[in-house]
Amino acid sequence: MALPFPELTAEEAAALIDNGQTVGFSGFTPAGAAKAIPRALAERAKAEHKAGRPFKLGVITGASTGDSLDGRLAEADAVAWRTPYQSNPLMRKNINQGRTRFFDMHLSLLQQWVRYGFLGKLHFAVVEASEVTADGEITLTTSVGATNTFLHSAEKILIEVNSHHPVELYGLHDIYEPADPPHRREVPIYSVRQRSGDPVVKVDPKRIAGIVFTDESDEVGGFKAADAITRKIGENVADFLAGEIRLGRIPKGFLPIQSGVGNIANAVLGAMGEHPDIPAFEMYSEVIQDSVIDLMESGRLSFASGTSLTVSPQILTKIYQNLDFFRRRMLLRPQEISNNPEVVRRLGIISINTAIEVDIFGNVNSTHIMGNDMMNGIGGSGDFTRNAYISIFTCPSLAKGGQITPIVPLCSHLDHSEHSVQVVVTEQGIADLRGKDPLERSQEIIEKCAHPDFRDELRGYSRDVQGGHTPQTLNRAFAMHQRFLETGSMHGVDWK
Repeated sequence: MALPFPELTAEEAAALIDNGQTVGFSGFTPAGAAKAIPRALAERAKAEHKAGRPFKLGVITGASTGDSLDGRLAEADAVAWRTPYQSNPLMRKNINQGRTRFFDMHLSLLQQWVRYGFLGKLHFAVVEASEVTADGEITLTTSVGATNTFLHSAEKILIEVNSHHPVELYGLHDIYEPADPPHRREVPIYSVRQRSGDPVVKVDPKRIAGIVFTDESDEVGGFKAADAITRKIGENVADFLAGEIRLGRIPKGFLPIQSGVGNIANAVLGAMGEHPDIPAFEMYSEVIQDSVIDLMESGRLSFASGTSLTVSPQILTKIYQNLDFFRRRMLLRPQEISNNPEVVRRLGIISINTAIEVDIFGNVNSTHIMGNDMMNGIGGSGDFTRNAYISIFTCPSLAKGGQITPIVPLCSHLDHSEHSVQVVVTEQGIADLRGKDPLERSQEIIEKCAHPDFRDELRGYSRDVQGGHTPQTLNRAFAMHQRFLETGSMHGVDWK
């Protein structure tokens, strides 16, 4: 049956969006991200700029997206401001050069900020779907993110109906959007598997300005195989959690896991799946990635709840070929639910995230390089870390070919304070910070997590500090960072 919405080309859809407007795009990682319309918007921006006319947009997404969205818009200098998270090199460059305003925020807050009007008027929602019905029921594709809120809040809606994703995705999503204060009630999720909403997003069909038909795969790249460093980090995390079970501090049936995105996260999950003392477990997380699918097939992971199915193309093909199997073992929720602090604390989530740097007192920087340049953003790590049953941060003990230690006297930027960080893990070992004062934490992190090549230098910093509850000396706290900026290496700091 023909749909009662205008069928548009991507260029015709892009022509409806004006300079200065704010657009909410679907996507949480490249999974489920709009593609054709953003590319057309980038080409329109180039043409407008060539003609001497301004064309920049406010861009909101669930998190990072693919090259067709963040990359092409950044290349065209078409983004006036951006939130809440990104990972594209061109977008990052524009942000760090001041060409695009970027404000970082916890991902669980984004949807309510849009509803509250904190980000201004949302003019358009540009979203990807596997199916749209005549009465406005939209089945999303491989992510939810903030898409449901964009669809409910935007003045007008443009939809990319992507036939690469089967209509049989119906039932994979659980769309629940809480009421806003003062009418908000508890989020009705009491187990990882529990559904609380609808399989589709329902909108007024009159607000759908047009549909663009596409057939494109997600722009998700593959993940690197675990190397000796990431494998050892994974083994250390798995050994720590198995030890907590033996000590009775984690129930024998285990607790749900949240894991960040990337190579270390994949290695950690793989090591947990292989550990004989860790039972089959569940995930309540943001991103379902390749290692999760492998664990599902082996029976080591029984269920995964997330907001994004961020898997390599070959893994996605496998899922679509066995959709009945996987649909019984996973679901995708909006990010304000997948990352909801109330649910995280209720379910007793064990959070495992990656740090850029950790200081010797347990503070974590997960966003900035050398204190200045934005890398990606805080993402959802804060949502989970602050409310976790146990919060774990991982990082290698060396970077830049051994010239940088991610274990430093004081973080050059602070995202997670010592009050939220319970355990630090590198390939060198495990620092359990629970119940320790600042001096004890510094000794634990230096001796168990720092690389031997930097331990003497880190000891030298803390050895000469006199007095105070936290043995910190502000005029020397960033000496290792300063040394790197001057010489290209953190080695050789003279503490005298």
